[in-house]
Amino acid sequence: MVSERQLEAIKGAKVLMVGAGGIGCELLKTLALSGFQDIHIIDMDTIEVSNLNRQFLFRQSHVGQSKAKVARDAVLKFRPQMSITAHHANVKDPKFNVEFFKQFNVVLNGLDNLDARRHVNRLCLAADVPLVESGTTGFLGQVTVHVKGKTECYECQPKPAPKTYPVCTITSTPSKFVHCIVWAKDLLFAKLFGDKNQENDLNVRSSDASSSAHAEDVFVRRKDEDIDQYGRRIYDHVFGYNIEVASSNEETWKNRNRPKPIYSADVMPENLTEQNGNVAKNCVVDTSSVSAMASLGLKNPQDTWTLLESSRIFLEALKLFFAKREKEIGNLSFDKDDQLAVEFVTAAANIRAASFGISLHSLFEAKGIAGNIVHAVATTNAIIAGLIVIEAIKVLLKDTDKYRCGSISL
Repeated sequence: MVSERQLEAIKGAKVLMVGAGGIGCELLKTLALSGFQDIHIIDMDTIEVSNLNRQFLFRQSHVGQSKAKVARDAVLKFRPQMSITAHHANVKDPKFNVEFFKQFNVVLNGLDNLDARRHVNRLCLAADVPLVESGTTGFLGQVTVHVKGKTECYECQPKPAPKTYPVCTITSTPSKFVHCIVWAKDLLFAKLFGDKNQENDLNVRSSDASSSAHAEDVFVRRKDEDIDQYGRRIYDHVFGYNIEVASSNEETWKNRNRPKPIYSADVMPENLTEQNGNVAKNCVVDTSSVSAMASLGLKNPQDTWTLLESSRIFLEALKLFFAKREKEIGNLSFDKDDQLAVEFVTAAANIRAASFGISLHSLFEAKGIAGNIVHAVATTNAIIAGLIVIEAIKVLLKDTDKYRCGSISL
């Protein structure tokens, strides 16, 4: 039963929600049903098909649209008297400054990355606005309250660092698929689409007998070659020649299975471009997004690609980067929400895995590994959203002695 004091605090509160994903959908609904009247939402993401199983405010027709705006519209259908302002933007945008934060009575976080959480925490401290922080990981969830001068801030306690792997394991002796993923996104993707002048362990001497250049020249497209020739040259260098170099060390493989070099001609016919074109002509392709899977008629992200399919995706993704996103090349970094980047990394990781005798994985699995994603559970999100609102009401009432920093394990 809500008291008059609580109801008055709820109706008079101006709330900032950061994040409109798994926790955010549940949180916005719970805020609306609890009587909150004035809410701002910030979220930079658009809706993906993979969101639909748990982010219940979204439907298939919303795919590609702003999470913040669709969430607002969905809630206004059953609470039309509310004021909900949606910001389809990054919370780190300069316009969301200290003065912006000062207008709110409480900030509620439903974020999925450490950097953004720290940023919001510092803005809340500077603006002297209470923050209710939250997070879920599978069946685990937590809610913490951070009020300047009353409790510790979000950064007062060190957070666990993301798991890292020895460089020698990643570059020379991978034994798990995650090693192949890290190699594909942190070395190969970075080398091809990030700063080409960076030195990393792909920089071994090229096998191209017609050139005395070092391997960094391999990653620069030559004036006289088309994109398919360039793609095959990259493929042969990193999956063929580099593996030959790695496997030549007898001591390394004395007690391990020696990797098998893979060259493009061994896996794919030379008329790959023509075949890919024919496949695309016979498929209904989603032209609204740049996708190698769509180009090749591969639809299910939970299917595990064969070595041939991974190889074709690898070359097709490379081609699409140069055809559709050439202006970005040189400045790109891997993003788990970039479909083409995930396709490229999944394909490259699978080819490398095949070389080292490691089981291949689907794009769905690879995306989870590459983005350090533990797939969300709707029930966990719902419980955490409820706890956030309970703590937010305590904050609005200034019931400092009743604050609780809680966690759940289903």
